[in-house]
Amino acid sequence: MICPGFRSRYRWIRNFCSLVCAVLGCCSLSAHAQTLDLEKPLLNIDEDISAFAFAPDGRVVYSVRRHFHTKEYETERDDIWLQENGGKRRRLLQGEKFLRGNAPFTYTIDAFRWSPNGRLILAQLFTTSVDEHGAAQDSIMTLALEDNGKEIRLGANDNLLKDAAEASWLVDNATIVYLTEVVKPRVLFSFKYVNIAAGPNGHVFEGRTFLDSYPIPRSNMAIAVERDHNLTGPPRLQRLELLAQDDRELATLDGYEGGLTVSPSTKKVAYFIDKEVLEIRDLVEPAKLARLRVGLGTLQWSPEETRILMKRAPEKKSGDLVWIDVPALKAPAKDQDSPVTQPPLIPILHGLTFRDCAITPDGKLAVIAPGKRNLLLFPLPR
Repeated sequence: MICPGFRSRYRWIRNFCSLVCAVLGCCSLSAHAQTLDLEKPLLNIDEDISAFAFAPDGRVVYSVRRHFHTKEYETERDDIWLQENGGKRRRLLQGEKFLRGNAPFTYTIDAFRWSPNGRLILAQLFTTSVDEHGAAQDSIMTLALEDNGKEIRLGANDNLLKDAAEASWLVDNATIVYLTEVVKPRVLFSFKYVNIAAGPNGHVFEGRTFLDSYPIPRSNMAIAVERDHNLTGPPRLQRLELLAQDDRELATLDGYEGGLTVSPSTKKVAYFIDKEVLEIRDLVEPAKLARLRVGLGTLQWSPEETRILMKRAPEKKSGDLVWIDVPALKAPAKDQDSPVTQPPLIPILHGLTFRDCAITPDGKLAVIAPGKRNLLLFPLPR
């Protein structure tokens, strides 16, 4: 039996239920989740961490918040660190010394992406600069580094890609594909690319616009949600070959609210079609799908693809973690919508809240804890 309190919309009820169940052992939280010692993680990086990502070989790149005071401004420029598998940590970038011109410049790091060979790193920066009139200008940029900290010059130019979001490496470990904003604020994007040897920037699928994209690791493929520039037509789920610029339309969607994520085998995809309903679709037979009423959150597939881990909060906001079982995917009857079901949300880590989470390549759970925002690593709760 799962305690009804775990499904409550009120956090204090869920936390109280966690306490009661921990004392009495009365509900079917998995035994692993009940005995998991939150005070003894497999890894603890005790820093104020803003973002992290695990390399295919298990190393972790992470950013640490750093604040600086000047006579006129308070700025933040995050440091970038790399932790080796043996525990040694090296600073790849010192934010205090990372300057761009004479204008005040501040940034935080939102995300990292590793290259397929595990030697190159992309860091997404949210930047704020002040122009000559004292007006603040916000932008999203992408920084390219080698894993030894050496800056990568993009086509003999700067190592910063301006107006570049969700950047990723193609399998040649030399070409970067990224999204640039077309309709503000962050409504529609187009694809561009740059090669670190050949430069300069160019367009991918020129003239087409997209709501979101999910690059498939170690490939030149991506799953994307396309929509016309005027926002008049419905969203369309596409499989894109980014190098050859070939595409295949998979499905027309009833709506799109975000959360696009592809399963490890690339056979399934999940996304929100509105603020309540999660749609899971088969990418081999796209007519097969399931709809679950779970509320918005951020998503991570389990390694075996039978469950999805959801943090019940937007990105970079703290929320509790729950498992969602993936049901059988079926094609709806002709001229009928797929039914919406309400699955049980199975809490893990005692209902505590976390700012960010990721399932690592070797199947462990990494989280950024609330408060101090240190990075913790645990066996993946069952």
